[in-house]
Amino acid sequence: MESGTRFFWVLIAALLGASVFFGLNAESRRRAVQASETTLANGSIVFVDRIVDGDTLLVHDEAKNPVVVRLLGIKALPVQPERDPASRFGRAAIDELGRLTENQPLRVLLHDTTRDRHGRTLAELFVGQDDLGLELVKRGLALAYTVYPFPSLPLYIQEQEEARADRRGLWNDQQVARKADLLIAKWGREEP
Repeated sequence: MESGTRFFWVLIAALLGASVFFGLNAESRRRAVQASETTLANGSIVFVDRIVDGDTLLVHDEAKNPVVVRLLGIKALPVQPERDPASRFGRAAIDELGRLTENQPLRVLLHDTTRDRHGRTLAELFVGQDDLGLELVKRGLALAYTVYPFPSLPLYIQEQEEARADRRGLWNDQQVARKADLLIAKWGREEP
């Protein structure tokens, strides 16, 4: 075998090995954070450590205990794959969450279902009087997620319909709006 060919295959093997190593390491860190035993109470004040995606945040309480919070009532579009036209709205939701929460204390409002199937805390988060999830729905950057019903859900659905009528955010892109409608129909058939 030529030295160039051998070098190529050694390089490929090294890259694959590094990918597996870093992928497993990232997955184990993600699971460790999600397995957090910290429990939040209604009215708890938390601070953002990291925005995981457009509907999930890693926060810490006043004692610096980490908690993964899944915003109740919304579903942001994924940022991957990047070639998907919907991914830009997933990135926009992350950016907007960052803007809304930057250096701000967040107040937690829990409901009947306190954790999702992945162990994340389900909650509404407020900056002052503003509900973060509702703000994303109003801007057309997230969808009202109906799988976990809660008292404010009708308001989320109403705001979603207004965003759709005004063609805000994802509702201004026909292809993405069709995808959103399919997701909404699917969620109508799911149970928590």
